[in-house]
Amino acid sequence: MATAPPPPLGGNPSSDPLVDPVPISLALEEIITAGVRQHLKNPIAAKFGAMRAGERSLNGRHEIVVCGYVDDKGSAGGNEPFIGKIHPDAGNSFELVAINDASVSGACKAAGLAMPELKPNS
Repeated sequence: MATAPPPPLGGNPSSDPLVDPVPISLALEEIITAGVRQHLKNPIAAKFGAMRAGERSLNGRHEIVVCGYVDDKGSAGGNEPFIGKIHPDAGNSFELVAINDASVSGACKAAGLAMPELKPNS
């Protein structure tokens, strides 16, 4: 007997937590980068790395889940993983779920957006 997938972030276990991958358009990239920059110590110097996005309906609401990396240059950690959500039905509002947290990788994988492993800087 198969086990049920983990519940989505803040969602209902009976909903499908997996996303359908979508390309990141310039408009979507702007929403993501502007939303993440609001939470950084040094937003001007931030450089964004790999990002993946996917859309799903969760509890009757359409959302786009985004996973990626950002280098804040103002922090000692370097490339920090993040996960966020965009709600198209609410004026494309951006919600940062987590940044530089141990839960980011697992949450991205659970949504179907496994991020590539970063190689340490030499």
